[in-house]
Amino acid sequence: MNLINNRLVGERRLGRGNFDATAFMPLADGVTEFLIVVVPGFSQLCMSSFIDPLRLANRLSGRERFRWRLVSDDGSPVICASGIRVCVDASLNEEARLLKSKRLPEGIVVCAGERIDHYRSASLVSLLRLCARRNVRLYGLGTGAWVLAAAGLLSDTRCTIHWDAMAAFSETFEDLKLTDALFVEQKGIVTCAGEFAAFDLAVSSIEHRCGADVARSVCRFLTADRWREGESCQSAPLGLRFSGASEKLIRIIRTMENSVDEPLTIHAISQQEGLSCRQIQRLFLQDLKTTPMRYYLLLRMARARQLLEITDMSVLQVAIACGFVSSSHFSKCFRDHFGEAPSSLRRS
Repeated sequence: MNLINNRLVGERRLGRGNFDATAFMPLADGVTEFLIVVVPGFSQLCMSSFIDPLRLANRLSGRERFRWRLVSDDGSPVICASGIRVCVDASLNEEARLLKSKRLPEGIVVCAGERIDHYRSASLVSLLRLCARRNVRLYGLGTGAWVLAAAGLLSDTRCTIHWDAMAAFSETFEDLKLTDALFVEQKGIVTCAGEFAAFDLAVSSIEHRCGADVARSVCRFLTADRWREGESCQSAPLGLRFSGASEKLIRIIRTMENSVDEPLTIHAISQQEGLSCRQIQRLFLQDLKTTPMRYYLLLRMARARQLLEITDMSVLQVAIACGFVSSSHFSKCFRDHFGEAPSSLRRS
């Protein structure tokens, strides 16, 4: 029995400008088919959020509109991040042979999760490159974007990845056009932040393939009132999710987030944003009960922790990537903030 093989869940709302409706090329029987590659440690929530809206679209349409199959490296069951063993239909090599002799699916979907930087699969890279040459749409869900980048398929392409992996992703693949979004489609490649964002992607696909009425019915069935636009940011800046902070403050923090490696002075930020230093100080004290520089340091520490946990970068490399001129100063700030040295965190 294929455990999660042909069913699962999700929800939200998307603007028509975020997805290329002409990209869907259904098979002769009118069915849009996806080949879903599950990588060890993948997020079951992400996979479910993508598949189950498609299942419901079939049910609510009264006929099969979408079809999907799961594959793994060797055709064996794959254990997801939550420890559940998921059965698949075939191996990557078996699929590669089939793809050379039959009509291609609409898309190849790579669903990945934690520790993706250590994942290596020549078979998957080969399959992805074959599909790219044959104009098959490529999807990276969650850290599936990492696999696409490692295969050299995201060059000069706007892309996204889960916010928790953004720092490591941008440091590992420096030339990518990384953006904070739920999902991005460009040049026949779709990258998605994963988790519930996979639901937004699935429902937008349903809207373009089956119409807005079916998409709304899927949301209603799943007790979701809408689905989100692909260009929506994944999360509010640190500390601001429920604060009702002003757009000015959020704009300043976005500027800080984009300049972690070369921190700006308050004066430089004030000139860039058209606000006085006093106004900026007041905004941070009012909404975050801290100073701009203290908040900026907090952002840099959070980025440093991500890099230490997810990448193999040295402590010095992490320090430089987070705007510190020496590893000793970085280590002191890190220890003051987290109560342990960067080297201790890396060993653990």
